[in-house]
Amino acid sequence: MIRLHHIPGARSMRVLWLLEEMGLEYELQTWSLTDGSLRSPEFRELSPAGRIPALEVDGRSIFESGAIVEYLTETRPEAGLAPVPGEPTRADFLEWVHFAETQGNILQSLNIQHIFLRPPEARSPAMMALETKRLGVTMKALEAHLVGRDWLIGTFSAADCMMGFNIDAMFRFVPREGFPNISAYRDRIEARPAYQRAVAKGGASMYAKDFYELPPMEQTNG
Repeated sequence: MIRLHHIPGARSMRVLWLLEEMGLEYELQTWSLTDGSLRSPEFRELSPAGRIPALEVDGRSIFESGAIVEYLTETRPEAGLAPVPGEPTRADFLEWVHFAETQGNILQSLNIQHIFLRPPEARSPAMMALETKRLGVTMKALEAHLVGRDWLIGTFSAADCMMGFNIDAMFRFVPREGFPNISAYRDRIEARPAYQRAVAKGGASMYAKDFYELPPMEQTNG
């Protein structure tokens, strides 16, 4: 039995998409960000920091999306979604699995500032501007890497699934203009039947807007 603990729009989208790509049977248990259930003893037995995702698989629970992705691909190599240790592209695969989390942390910060912090005056325009700039740096690196490539390591792999949390979010904060390779990459991802099934099962996007503008910085005299 495989059970994925999930919140719509969260990092668990990475694992949900991978499960669909691998053709594995699983149960989906959905939690809430706002009702306090992630702090419950029940959930913290699965994920000690009270964070999504957690995956019950092979008689144990695994937390952290990158660890889950690596575990699934290593224990189920027949799916062919990761190069095995010793293959020339193994280091590339690991780099992009973890790059996706570096970028994901920036996106999480922007989600908190733009969406979840209440009231709006609790938000920091300076932090929002800084994180938007940092996101742009990661997007420029990804844009350059995708020149002449359809997928992150040449062929489709679980490293691309690690972008599942990121792909719906990037252009919410940074304009699409200037990123034709990422735009085409996103289109390829969204055309994959497994991705479409994951989106349908995973629930609605958290985003109420197509694009989130930076608030104006306060002017001070003196």
